[in-house]
Amino acid sequence: MAVTLTATTQVSAFDSQQAKTTDAVSHFTNPILPGGYPDPSICRDGEDFYIVNSTFEYFPALPIHHSKDLVNWQLIGHGLHRPEQASGAVNLVDVQSDGGIHAPTIRCHQGKFYIITTNVYQAPNSQQTDFVNFIITADNPAGPWSQPVVIKDAPGIDPDIFFDEDGRVWYLGTHSPEKPNFPGEGEIYLQELDPNTWQFKGPRHLLWRGACGGVWAEGPHLYKKDGKYYLLVAEGGTSFNHAVVVAASDKITGPYQSNARNPIFTTRHLSYNNWVHSTGHADMVELADGRWYMVMLGKRGDIGRESNMGRETHLVHMTWEREPFWWQQEKTLWPVVAPETGRVLRQTPVPFAGTKQYRKLSFIDNFDREQLNLAWNFRRVPHANTYSLTAKPGHLRLFTHKNTIGKRARASLMGVRQTASDFNYRAKMQFNPKSKRSEAGVMLFQKDNNYISFTLQATKNGVEVKAVHSAVGDNESIVLAVNTLGKQEIKREVNSIMFNIESRDDKYFLSYSINDDGVFTTHATTPANGVISRKYTGAYLGLYATSNGQVNNDFADFDWVNYQGFERH
Repeated sequence: MAVTLTATTQVSAFDSQQAKTTDAVSHFTNPILPGGYPDPSICRDGEDFYIVNSTFEYFPALPIHHSKDLVNWQLIGHGLHRPEQASGAVNLVDVQSDGGIHAPTIRCHQGKFYIITTNVYQAPNSQQTDFVNFIITADNPAGPWSQPVVIKDAPGIDPDIFFDEDGRVWYLGTHSPEKPNFPGEGEIYLQELDPNTWQFKGPRHLLWRGACGGVWAEGPHLYKKDGKYYLLVAEGGTSFNHAVVVAASDKITGPYQSNARNPIFTTRHLSYNNWVHSTGHADMVELADGRWYMVMLGKRGDIGRESNMGRETHLVHMTWEREPFWWQQEKTLWPVVAPETGRVLRQTPVPFAGTKQYRKLSFIDNFDREQLNLAWNFRRVPHANTYSLTAKPGHLRLFTHKNTIGKRARASLMGVRQTASDFNYRAKMQFNPKSKRSEAGVMLFQKDNNYISFTLQATKNGVEVKAVHSAVGDNESIVLAVNTLGKQEIKREVNSIMFNIESRDDKYFLSYSINDDGVFTTHATTPANGVISRKYTGAYLGLYATSNGQVNNDFADFDWVNYQGFERH
């Protein structure tokens, strides 16, 4: 059975065509990229804007969105989109949770696109963490992107690449100072890059340790305006004290003068109950007409000051103002973020008059394409032949694997980002396992030990519908509900089931319907913060198949998935 779009859902979350309207529309809604899209970096090429985000242990990595109006964004590709890009020095095969790709920067220079970023990897049973800083390039931001070039002897995380007007190329990074004043102190450093080899040359320059105590100074970006260099840095960690600070210098190598008004943006002065908090890790972009905007991450406080979507990308207007003090000999020009309010507002004036925003909260896939929809992600680089779109046309065939979701594991698990706290997620599956150890179904997941599985499994007594919850900190998974169906309740030759998960009133409601009868049976209810995002990534809604340690040839066929997110006001 195919799922068709209704009149109210004609714009899908991830593959909609962007459009403008001639009607005057005055405001857009933040976040502009709902779902787990942290650490945004933005660049402009003519009238086109591009954003890249962190992805940590997920693959494909480094999602790239395109926009013409800064409000409507279309996912066009990924920087790491081939297994061989992420199976060598850049290792996303068995990377640890919350490791992987951190804080990328995207830039366009003379018609070519560059992404520079860090892969954080700790080998199994090792206490050493490797920070692999690398660069990839492309002629088209949609790809293909090059193989990663590792920048040798580049310590730390969160690199930035800066192309100066004199033709020199610079690397900006974050590391721990040689003699830190306290644990967690960060330091921004600068070194020139050889554009032919992407390796360091010349001396290293230590620039700045931040403005407000220097706790976790990171995520630097460098800009040049009116002959002066501006250093934008994240500070204060990724929680409620996250902030944006800035310094300026007449020379790229410094010294850098801290803005006396730092932080120039934060929510640390607002209530913990503000609708969004932990704002920071920002990047700035100049429009063709000379106006400026800033993108930054922020977390919605939907459930207990947290959000299952994790850190999302927001947009705010900014301007530049010169210091007004008569007694200063040099009156420096400084960026002023959200000059009218100093806050990320839920409703904000659109950058371009006449723009209509299409909120991307829903996702529908009938699996009728030759290629997998770009929105699907895997936890780590998936095994070969994890799925097929051709084995049964119009379906996604997900093969069972002996792995279950677990520490550093690559399971037969794939998902799309949760984009709203309230949603309805439904999928139709046919499953005829030969082994009674095989199971398949849907899953809400965030980490290796933070998920809810809702599956079908054949047993000696019949067919079992099971919901299991694994939460961060728990030693064992908790079985939420099990229902064994008798033979009269299901066609054994075609085990067809529709899974349904509804999130409302801060609870998940799990139900199912057997054999297309349209009658849903309530299965389990659990708090919706069960897969809450307390770390770096947001929650996903996905599909899952496992043989629970056995090697076999079982598989599940998914006819469609239908996810509808709903705004909270």
